[in-house]
Order: sequence, then C-alpha cells, then structure tokens
Amino acid sequence: MSPRKVREVTRQIQGLPVLKAKAVLQFVPRKSARLVAKTLDSAIANAENNMSLRPETLLVKEAVAENGITMKRFMPKARGMAGPIMKRNSHIRIILSEI
Repeated sequence: MSPRKVREVTRQIQGLPVLKAKAVLQFVPRKSARLVAKTLDSAIANAENNMSLRPETLLVKEAVAENGITMKRFMPKARGMAGPIMKRNSHIRIILSEI
C-alpha cells in the first residue's frame, strides 16, 4: 500500500497510549488501519517479551510510514503505446516508549 494512504492512519495514533491507539485503529474504516494495527501489535509484543514492559504503561512515541520499493509495471494503451503503473509499497515503523 502506498505510504500516502498509510500516513493518514499513523498520524492519528501518534502520541496516544497504546491501548487507546488500538481502540482507534479498530474503528478506522481503512485497509491501512489493519496493517498499522498488526505492526502495533508486533511492537507491543516485542516490548513485553524483550524489555519486560506492560502494555498499560506504553505510549506510541513515533509512528511513521516511509517509502518502500516501487514496482514498475506497464499496461497496453491506445495506438500500441504503454502506460506506466507504479505499485508503491511502504515501510511502517512504530516506536513505543514508557509513560
């Protein structure tokens, strides 16, 4: 998914407590919200297992969607020409901190 679509969702959860951010993502009607929620769940699990932190004490410090690789494809157009199609990808990065 393009980073522009994902950034709309990541901006909504930035600076929120983790439990509130999960609640917000649950009710956002966009496909990118599901992808960001999966990344947030992974970040929470990493904080619990690696740092022994409780989810109630975590805060979304930074949520960023950066450009990934762009796959270039072409579709046939009129008069034997080819029109470019850019299939954009994004890297979602979520950084958590303690309150």
